[in-house]
Amino acid sequence: MRRRTWIILAAAVLVVLGAVTLIWFQPQKLFYDNTVDEALPTVSAPARPTGEGTDGTASPVPTEPVELASGTFISREHETTGTARILRLADGQQILRLEGFETSNGPALYVYLSQNPADGEDGLFDDDYLDLGELKGNIGDQNYVIPAEVDPLGYTSVVVWCDRFSVSFGAADIVASDA
Repeated sequence: MRRRTWIILAAAVLVVLGAVTLIWFQPQKLFYDNTVDEALPTVSAPARPTGEGTDGTASPVPTEPVELASGTFISREHETTGTARILRLADGQQILRLEGFETSNGPALYVYLSQNPADGEDGLFDDDYLDLGELKGNIGDQNYVIPAEVDPLGYTSVVVWCDRFSVSFGAADIVASDA
């Protein structure tokens, strides 16, 4: 009887450890991808032009997104590829767009704008940063709204951050466009 009690206790401990591992580490995510294919947001142009040309006449406001900055992802803890673009839409809204993006799937992945350079010390990405939300998918094109009061060019990089293990999967330096 005593041996049977130990076997049941050992089995219960193994079940609990297995459940904790699946919930906390989420190793199952290594075996599947979450693909996203978001279109570039479109907005209507303002009803009347708001810009003024050099000759004093109204100049047209761009209806296509204007690229403010971009960068190419480098791999950190996991192989990561793609481009990060900061765009201003015709209505003035700013977005971060990941294009041709691909990294490993994992638990608690977030997209940050960070003051740490892409090749900087890993532990500094979450010191001075702006959280743009959970990573929508580990593969594909996706958009993240940047709050209106934020100057995205005041940040150094875009990072895919694993909050569970405090590591960056990949990062891209933000380089201002010549526009």
